[in-house]
Amino acid sequence: MTYFFTKRSKRFTLIEQPHPGGDSVIPYLEAYKGARRVGCSRFFLSSFLLYPLLKLVHDQSTSPIFKIRDFLSVVEFVFFGNRRYDLFIGLEAVNAIAGILLRKLGLVKTVVYYVSDYSPDRYKPKWVNDLYLFLDRFAAKHSDFVWDVSLAMMPARIKVGLDPQKAAPLIHVPNALFPKQISYLPYSRVVPNSLVFVGTLGWINGPDLAIKALKIVLKSVPGATLHVYGSGEPDMTRLKRLTGKLKLGEKVVFHGFVSDQVKLSQETAKYMLGLAPYLATPGSPRWWADATKTRLYLAAGLPVITTQVPPLGKEIERDGAGIIADDTPTSQAIAITKLLKNKVLYKKMRINAIKRARNNTWENTYKNALRKMGYKI
Repeated sequence: MTYFFTKRSKRFTLIEQPHPGGDSVIPYLEAYKGARRVGCSRFFLSSFLLYPLLKLVHDQSTSPIFKIRDFLSVVEFVFFGNRRYDLFIGLEAVNAIAGILLRKLGLVKTVVYYVSDYSPDRYKPKWVNDLYLFLDRFAAKHSDFVWDVSLAMMPARIKVGLDPQKAAPLIHVPNALFPKQISYLPYSRVVPNSLVFVGTLGWINGPDLAIKALKIVLKSVPGATLHVYGSGEPDMTRLKRLTGKLKLGEKVVFHGFVSDQVKLSQETAKYMLGLAPYLATPGSPRWWADATKTRLYLAAGLPVITTQVPPLGKEIERDGAGIIADDTPTSQAIAITKLLKNKVLYKKMRINAIKRARNNTWENTYKNALRKMGYKI
């Protein structure tokens, strides 16, 4: 986002708000004039006043005090900054609501509610979830535009109480990649019968399922291997223990976490199939989210094997770039084996994957969104 907007704005400001559980709890601000960064700061009076309470939070789950920090940091910066903004983009409801207040004060002209993650059953207890849904509905109704990364989000909002007639205009703003990430290898250089899983290793994302499926795949494709990119405990210990229990030995290769996104894309391109075996768990945000790892796979020229969970999976299967299978080891293994053993079908899906990912850049995503808002880009 920074790269896109600094090239097109006279002035651009980014406020980064650290998640709970990290070393830093104070928001970080970067200010740009055109493409040149002219300032950065961690001075937010409201956040320093909240500092003792913020430091008491040691886990990464959503924290009310951090949401209060987010709201106050945005209002503080704009209100005391003595500047007006033509466009305010608030990621998550609390930031969008801060923008709505600032618009009421005449400090912001247009407010966008940018939603990257949504679930109608996100929190327990119920009153916390009800508050979350209320804030989401408020932001969706009172912003000037809603940017959803997935087309599944708005129908879910409507189902739990949002009046579609009162909602702000919706613009689909899918996740994307940088041009250097959209690159694939010649088929002759791809590791034969290789599978890859990229991403966070929580069980809900399906790495355990991928390992169990490999055990079945090996019965008909003995040379198959699974390559896992990701890290974090206790997930890594769990997965290595499962690998040992299934006696998979060197058939599962753990490569760890790769922070450089371009390098990660280059690594991904070495393999034949990308696995996104999300578990069909009630209330999981994955039912309504945009599955970024599937975009990574497609951009590297990999057909995708996924489940019925991610909305993007239906589009990928429709375009002939992947297969949806149930979230069981057997179903996943059948889909994987089908492509590994049918080279004609595999190559056809590989061509479709490359074609689908060709224009999936952040440049195009944000250009399309702004044009739909009436900006000349």
